[in-house]
Amino acid sequence: MKKYLLSLLAFLIPILTFAQEQTASDKIDTIFRDYTGWFVEGIFYEIPFSESFQIPWVLIVLIGGATYFTIYFKFINFTGFRTAFRVVRGKYEDIEKHGADTLYGDMTPNEQEDLIETIRDDSADGEVSHFQALTAALSATVGLGNIAGVAVALSIGGPGATFWMIVAGLLGMASKFAECTLGVKYRDVGPDGTVYGGPMYYLKKGLASKGMGKLGKLLAIVFAVFVIGGSFGGGNMFQANQASAQFVQLFELQGTSGAMWFGAVMAIVVAFVIIGGIKRIAKVTEKIVPFMAGTYVVGGLIVLAVNYHHIGDAFALIFEGAFSGLGIAGGLVGVMIQGIRRGAFSNEAGVGSAAIAHSAVRTKYPASEGIVALLEPFIDTVIICTMTALVIIITNFDNNILQYGVPVNEGVEITAVAFDTVIPHFSIILTIAVILFAVSTMISWSYYGLQGWIFLFGRGKVVELVYKTIFCIFIWIGSVISLGSVIDFSDAMIFAMVVPNIIGVIILTPIIRKELKRYMSAIRTKHEALDEGLEDMSKHL
Repeated sequence: MKKYLLSLLAFLIPILTFAQEQTASDKIDTIFRDYTGWFVEGIFYEIPFSESFQIPWVLIVLIGGATYFTIYFKFINFTGFRTAFRVVRGKYEDIEKHGADTLYGDMTPNEQEDLIETIRDDSADGEVSHFQALTAALSATVGLGNIAGVAVALSIGGPGATFWMIVAGLLGMASKFAECTLGVKYRDVGPDGTVYGGPMYYLKKGLASKGMGKLGKLLAIVFAVFVIGGSFGGGNMFQANQASAQFVQLFELQGTSGAMWFGAVMAIVVAFVIIGGIKRIAKVTEKIVPFMAGTYVVGGLIVLAVNYHHIGDAFALIFEGAFSGLGIAGGLVGVMIQGIRRGAFSNEAGVGSAAIAHSAVRTKYPASEGIVALLEPFIDTVIICTMTALVIIITNFDNNILQYGVPVNEGVEITAVAFDTVIPHFSIILTIAVILFAVSTMISWSYYGLQGWIFLFGRGKVVELVYKTIFCIFIWIGSVISLGSVIDFSDAMIFAMVVPNIIGVIILTPIIRKELKRYMSAIRTKHEALDEGLEDMSKHL
């Protein structure tokens, strides 16, 4: 253990020293750009379809995969919506723990009474509930993209971008269903009950079952490397940097050591949570995420209620802009690209990251968590992103806070001004929300990166401690230095995860369909038994 920590300290001391000098930070940024620029440009390369618009190839893969999954699974993003809410509420928790045949298969009422005496609550593998898994995954996607990213998308693509953003969210629901079903299907469960899951495992084990062991192992290793890089950058330093900037601005601490102390406190808070593993992470996120999202949505509803007379005009503007693209660079296609890009990048459907959190759920049926996961893009994109867009569009009618077609860089400020027009000083609450969103994102991404780290370097307390120590130190670093190219690179690594993930999920779609049929059959078995007069065993869990 001492050897690991000494090596880690030797690596980090120069970085910590540079972090205190802005000029040194800029030099690091320049050097980093020189060595990694090719990778960033490759991942975000835009395919030129004409002189006026280009489409990033990774976006084509994301939306193409989502469309394929939507059709292949017969529009599960719509047909499974009602079932998803029932699963989250625990309606089928009994069959997920013990199996439908065990509880409801060909038994008389007397036999069922005996079963009540012998039923065990720990018969299903997993560490967290469906709701906890959902909030843990949501905490990694709901954040700055919903507040700042939407404003940036509107500034470039106009109101019509909102429509295509919603389309991307709806399609992404199918991607989340597919990858999270596989996450549970191929997870590993340790002797102590700890769950290890995610694309690394279903790429390796799933493709091996298809006779593609070498390809699966290669894709798994590549994904693990990308998820570790993404966790340190986009899932950590970027979040810390933005939260620190908002804190310093709110309390007017520019030019002081405020950012340094804020980063230290944030690192300690995150360390306290992540050292406890996914169970503690889930307990924290199940409280923070609903509170943050609820507060933000309530604020949005207040703005819409005050400006109710503009709601019809706003929707008319959204639909008109979605199919005309007048006054927007790239016209209709330009609007479509901006909306789809924001939707896809916000909910991360197809990236594979959420499958890591969802794989820790307690269930005997992998498809049960896949169905729960499809709610994630709906909440993140269809509800929260759309709420932000409507608030900006409606308040813009009377206040001219945004000129469509003229790109802005600071999306948070636009959103804050929009809320402040109705709720004075709501920007303060928004700043707090940004900080909480950033912390929750870091907490969840620490778990994602840790799973990749464990996959590459093995399991053990020392291995985990090394990763968590590095992660927390980088929180502080991210809060005090300029990031620039480091963030470009880390974002590229996050979306590079799309390539191995989508390849594997497409190959494994027949297995996903089989698991879906198995779970839906279990649900039918329960309903048929209840119709015949048997007691609902979920009451005894």
